[in-house]
Amino acid sequence: MKKIIGYRLFALLYRIGSCFYKLDSNSFFCVMTHDGSDESSVGVVISAIREKKPDAEFVCIKKENKTKMSFVDFMLVKPFQMAKAGTILMDNEFLPLGFIHLRKNVKVVQLWHGTGTVKKFGHDVNEGKMLKILEKADKQITHLIVNSKYTERLYAQVFGVDSQKVYLTGIPRTDILFNAEKFDIMKSGFWRDYPQLEGKKLILYAPTFRDEEVDNPKMMLDLQKWLHSVADDTVLMLRLHPFVSGRFKSESEAQYGGRIIDMSSYPELNTLLSVSDVLITDYSSIIFEYIVFNRPIIFYAYDLERFESSDRGFYENYREYVPGIVVSDTEGIINAINGQDEYSDKRKYFYDDAYEYKDGKSTERLLKLLL
Repeated sequence: MKKIIGYRLFALLYRIGSCFYKLDSNSFFCVMTHDGSDESSVGVVISAIREKKPDAEFVCIKKENKTKMSFVDFMLVKPFQMAKAGTILMDNEFLPLGFIHLRKNVKVVQLWHGTGTVKKFGHDVNEGKMLKILEKADKQITHLIVNSKYTERLYAQVFGVDSQKVYLTGIPRTDILFNAEKFDIMKSGFWRDYPQLEGKKLILYAPTFRDEEVDNPKMMLDLQKWLHSVADDTVLMLRLHPFVSGRFKSESEAQYGGRIIDMSSYPELNTLLSVSDVLITDYSSIIFEYIVFNRPIIFYAYDLERFESSDRGFYENYREYVPGIVVSDTEGIINAINGQDEYSDKRKYFYDDAYEYKDGKSTERLLKLLL
């Protein structure tokens, strides 16, 4: 109830601001509550717009400053800044939109934070008051940006928008995946920061965060078994949610002799993907970026049956859909790493299905659409 009151207050102040401020096509209001980095889709679009429109103004609500933002700033400043914006760029839901009557000709661009999806989300999993607010908020979307014909159909359903508002331009943050020169620069920076890792076999573990881990953070990997079962030149890089990462750090990385390191705070996820020889994940959309490299992916789905039977669930048969081996314990992961890769053809098929464009020009297409 407190949040709803807050959303209504935000909407009221937006309306008041609309009476005082002229709508400005050079003003952009950016919701980056999933990823506030320059590598995110919103971050990439901001950089591209700045090149074309040096006088453009950007107001951003970012993931890292959302909790630090004062009540005064969020409730009494941001609504007026949003009232000026001719374009709203988002990588997540912004629930105040469910209570706002937007000004005419405002563009609301939903870039989302997943290039694709394995698990259900949005309107397909929410219910009650939350679903009603989401439906009202998503009705404001004028441009829903997608990466493939599959997501073009699916995301129209998930966000409840008319198919004419779905644009298959490609996702801006994937452009760098097709830019070898930029990747070489990023990788050079990584090797400079972590020279001890160069020449090692790097395994990236990036699991989906589970709600129950808020009160009971845990990592479902037997790290001691890992250390004794893989080659000494193999390094496990952990990309964990802050709740779980904090628990790992408290156990101290030192005891693992540099063979298991926490990369949860490393700012550039794409860089970690580019240097990794193998990805271990479960239901995360990270596979849609990593698939570009055609490297092995291990799906550590230790709670698959529970996940399948929950309301969350999947859009496809999980075992048949994912482009890699599905395992349920640490031993299964180790066997997969030490065994032969048999999924190259399936990864290529998955890649072709996930990407309509493979030219690194998604941002360019989006800017032509918007500007």
